[in-house]
Amino acid sequence: MQGLRDEDLADALAAAIEGDSASFAVLWRCLHPFVLRYLRVVCGDAAEDVASETWLQVSRDLSRFRGTATAFRVWLFRIARHRGIDENRRAWRRHEEPHDAIDQLRAAAIERDVAADVVELHETDRAVRLIATLPREQAEAVMLRVVAGLDVAGTARVLGKRSGAVRIATMRGLRRLAEHPEVRAHTDEDDEDGP
Repeated sequence: MQGLRDEDLADALAAAIEGDSASFAVLWRCLHPFVLRYLRVVCGDAAEDVASETWLQVSRDLSRFRGTATAFRVWLFRIARHRGIDENRRAWRRHEEPHDAIDQLRAAAIERDVAADVVELHETDRAVRLIATLPREQAEAVMLRVVAGLDVAGTARVLGKRSGAVRIATMRGLRRLAEHPEVRAHTDEDDEDGP
């Protein structure tokens, strides 16, 4: 997770479980951007609301959590995924969007993440937007493995899939991204700028 290691979260997690609000804030500041990016792929424009619901559930249930920082990240992303799925079902039942609402939400432009540096943000948003064009299974696997930094086993637990299925979905998603015209054009530009 871009310089964030589970070992760095262990103390904050232990204190947050004991009810320390400052430590919970540390967890939120470190992990919220990753949760939000993941949810933008899962449920599009509803990501911020779903992320709030996710953290609300985490705050309610954290005192009962037992496990490592790695297990916490898996638990957090499972909650986020289930909340995202619930939101997609609610949106479909309300018929606020046409029948293919989920696909349209995935294709929508990604909002700016104010917590990130402007240059990094541009690249991050572009990457999330491109990942959101993948089939859902591949997009979720790539987001959890590459962006959120979960290992194969953790990603499999979040998605409720076998490790082999996660590896295949991730590999296929990354291959599709490598073939995406926008990625290929960017790669060609980099090759032209080289020595």
